[in-house]
Amino acid sequence: MTSAHTALSPVAAPADADGVPDAQAAPPAEPVPLTEPRDGVPAVIDTPAGLRRAAAAIAAGRGPAGVDAERASGFRYGQRAMLVQIRREGAGTWLIDPEPFEDLAPINAALAGVEWILHASTQDLPCLEEVGMRPDRLFDTELAARLAGLPRVGLGAVVESLLGLSLAKEHSAADWSTRPLPEPWLRYAALDVEVLTELRVELIRLLEEGGKLGIAEEEFESIRTAPPSGPRTDPWRRTSGLHQLRDRRQLAAVRALWEERESLAENRDLAPGRLIPDAALVAAAKAMPTTVPQLLKTPGFHGRAAGKEAPRWLRCIQEARSTTDLPPLHLQSNTPPPPRTWADKDPAAARRLNTAKPRIARAAQQLDMPLENLLTPDYLRRICWRPPAPVEPETVAGALLELGARPWQVRIAAPIITVAFLDPDPAA
Repeated sequence: MTSAHTALSPVAAPADADGVPDAQAAPPAEPVPLTEPRDGVPAVIDTPAGLRRAAAAIAAGRGPAGVDAERASGFRYGQRAMLVQIRREGAGTWLIDPEPFEDLAPINAALAGVEWILHASTQDLPCLEEVGMRPDRLFDTELAARLAGLPRVGLGAVVESLLGLSLAKEHSAADWSTRPLPEPWLRYAALDVEVLTELRVELIRLLEEGGKLGIAEEEFESIRTAPPSGPRTDPWRRTSGLHQLRDRRQLAAVRALWEERESLAENRDLAPGRLIPDAALVAAAKAMPTTVPQLLKTPGFHGRAAGKEAPRWLRCIQEARSTTDLPPLHLQSNTPPPPRTWADKDPAAARRLNTAKPRIARAAQQLDMPLENLLTPDYLRRICWRPPAPVEPETVAGALLELGARPWQVRIAAPIITVAFLDPDPAA
């Protein structure tokens, strides 16, 4: 087995006779599998004494800390963290089970002022917040890779590209609420934070070379300081297949079924879809059966709790039959209509969009980053549909900031949009 310290060195490019790296000399070497944490697989911390020991070690460490969390999406109710992984130079790797603790405040205190390194941080920060952990500084390796212009930004792909290592991902969709966690899963979890510090170094190098480190830091701080998402209006409307229903009473049935399923799932700590899937809710609402046998014979009505809880589901349908509180077919929205309809609804708005969008795309290409990272497409559509008046660099910049664009995005996009609005391409 290749040692961990050997594996952590980036793969060198082939050299020519003069010892100068030659990109054309040979294809890159095969990535080295990273199969074992350099300090071995840590034991899981699940006692108060262990938590104090972990906090002391992490606080005594040096430099930034790699942080990750595993959830039991699709198995348990909600998106809470089932395992938290932390690695810091001088402290090693720690695997912490949050379930036995009220929160992980001691770990958060140990990381005060320390930069956290996460991959795709927006996925993990909410569940870490739930256990009392919030970074004072943040470095997101997935976002850094996007801004640096890497073609693939998954953790495995970035590690392979920049460090010459391969990470196995076979346990990414596992049920992390399993106790005790199998040893291969713990190895996988430890490896997820094994090289984040080294990855950060390489990404900073790329960002500095592209003059984009300041941009990345603005983005990281925007993520770190973003307020929690508020409650979604009518969350039941996210039911898959809801578009099949065109009757308000059927919508009322889906609403009642969804809310009952949600309550039961939370009570049993199960993912709602493991009781009955969305398709079963829609099938029952479409059929509107009046008896349990009719419900159980409804095509598409299935799931592990379909038969056992059939009276519960039937009561929901009966409530929907009698309610006078019928939901509207569609919620009122302040979002612009689909761009394909703009030419008919507002030709001037269509010209603004069709002029500004390709110019923003060219600017993103010159910066070697995806268009959506230069400016959120929804922001561009909104300002094209309802531009500020008068159209001036200052008013466009203000409108973009109000929508949520970061200052660096405004500095680049506002002048482009202003010119596009004042002088749209006739062909557009």
